[in-house]
Amino acid sequence: MRESPTPQRGLKAIRPYVSGKPIDEVKREMGLDDVIKLASNENPLGVSPRALAAIRNAASTVNVYPDAASYDLRTAIGEHFELLRDQVAVGSGADDLILQLAMAYLDDGDEVIVSRSSFPIYDVYANVMRAVLRKTPLDAAMRLDLDAMADAIGPKTKMVVVCNPNNPTGTIVTADAVNRMIRRVPEHVLLVIDEAYVEMVDSDAFPDSLAYVREGRRNVVVLRTFSKVYGLAGIRLGYAFAAPEIVSTLMQVKMVFNVSVVAQAAGIAALQDRAFLKQSVAANRAGRQQLCRAFDRMGLTYAESHTNFVLVRIGPDALTIQKQLLSDGVIVRPCSAYELPEHLRISIGTPVQNERFIAALSARLAAR
Repeated sequence: MRESPTPQRGLKAIRPYVSGKPIDEVKREMGLDDVIKLASNENPLGVSPRALAAIRNAASTVNVYPDAASYDLRTAIGEHFELLRDQVAVGSGADDLILQLAMAYLDDGDEVIVSRSSFPIYDVYANVMRAVLRKTPLDAAMRLDLDAMADAIGPKTKMVVVCNPNNPTGTIVTADAVNRMIRRVPEHVLLVIDEAYVEMVDSDAFPDSLAYVREGRRNVVVLRTFSKVYGLAGIRLGYAFAAPEIVSTLMQVKMVFNVSVVAQAAGIAALQDRAFLKQSVAANRAGRQQLCRAFDRMGLTYAESHTNFVLVRIGPDALTIQKQLLSDGVIVRPCSAYELPEHLRISIGTPVQNERFIAALSARLAAR
């Protein structure tokens, strides 16, 4: 019997990331014509108009390779946030930057500290590099427990990843908690703060993580994305702030042309679209309140969300309810992969989409 190539041993530990079901797939499976998706934390308002115009203009230049260094985009991001271009890295989504960090900084046996019930891509890329995951529990309010994460730091720790606000809970950790943690993270340990949902946060207690970069801390990386508030999820564009030596290290390992011509143009334009940003934040706040009021009426408990989704506890039959909602043409996110099997994560849609979900969920709960 012929042998086949053997994958590297890190792959044995990986549980592949499963994205939200596409609308067309649900239409085919359920025989439906009308399906809404509230599962992937996408912007229900669509795309930033300025970004869309830039995408159309850039489309005629896609026969040419993009600028591998994304010079103009990194300059624009730096100016927007009052940082230097050399303190900005970009990637094909924030998950690309997470992979770059893993490739650049993790060796076999290095330890990575993450929270349970957080973004599973951290686990995937740590395992790819054959690092060892150390997971700490959420606290009673479903927030990351930064004291527990700091307690877990040991001689083999190379990286700590803090998702703030956290996905899938939507909860935040405060500036005081982050400052307390910063004091406990050794300078040789990389602290990665993932702020994919930062624009939606409604709290004066939220930390100014960019201040750590501005003050010259050499072991802090702050991740952000254009996917959520700017409506550019399909473009795949993320960015990071860090000390210049970290950025230059990421440039060594990244895919050469990792950010397309179209994505670079869209990102520059999106930063200038303050009206769309304001509109998205306001609509998200109203939609979040709409869902939470409905959950209160239904007697359901939910995590305090500062994002464009709400994590709600359904009970032991959460997966059954999620599948029933699919037959109603409503896609929501089951959370078994996040170690929260009794919960569903509901992305905030338009007011009409939210009401359709609320009606469908109410009916299903009433019938169980």
